Amino acid sequence: MEKAVIFVNGAKPNAVAAAKRVAVCAEKAGIGIVEGQDASGASLVFVIGGDGTMLGAAHAYPGVPLLGLNFGSLGFLADVEERDFAKAIEDVAAGRYAVSERLALSVMGKTGFNEVVISRGVSGHAALLELSVDGRFAARFLADGLAFSTPTGSTAYSLAAGGPILLPETRCFAVTPICPHSLSSRPLVLPDTSSFNVRLEPRPGAEAATVFADGERVGRLEAGVGLEITRSAHTMRLVRLESADPFKTLSRKLGWAGSSF
Repeated sequence: MEKAVIFVNGAKPNAVAAAKRVAVCAEKAGIGIVEGQDASGASLVFVIGGDGTMLGAAHAYPGVPLLGLNFGSLGFLADVEERDFAKAIEDVAAGRYAVSERLALSVMGKTGFNEVVISRGVSGHAALLELSVDGRFAARFLADGLAFSTPTGSTAYSLAAGGPILLPETRCFAVTPICPHSLSSRPLVLPDTSSFNVRLEPRPGAEAATVFADGERVGRLEAGVGLEITRSAHTMRLVRLESADPFKTLSRKLGWAGSSF
């Protein structure tokens, strides 16, 4: 019998009650529920919350496939809506799913399943960031920062900063300048084999930049120091139901269908 862990964002209204309903649905479908945080013997994690909860589950249960049951807002990762929870669990129990392997980034020994962000300090001055790709100079950005995005994270911070949308299993990364001080500064899409080096150049009034992975602060980048960002050896494994369609998800979440058309 397949076994699953339930990972729930208890801060979401009604999410704990939903977790109890999910447990009942799972047991009716023949999926055993592993109690507590021990994932021993579990082949799945049912994640109840939003995309932030999905990232938390990916870090908490590395390598275990995640099924996202949306209790958030947009829900690109946790894209199964509440009305479809029972059907999704039945599909999983019947084997009507595949596992999508998602790229991740590595920085300062930490993993970013969505993105790695280098952000200016609190001084208010823009950062001058020099980007090299595979040991070759690529660009110099005067900006509030740089977002290095995986395909999974392309609909997160990178999208808000004007970056491209990448389909989930595309083998590439996006580098998006955040509020660049030049109209010619544009996002770059580069192969997933690329390695990046970012150097913060000394500048009057500027200070050390802050480095984040999936929204968590992981360190500081001092002026004159290079920072390596590479593809991680880890991946995020997501349950992809047979009924899933990334274009339908984008259309639904971003309003591409447009009722005014």
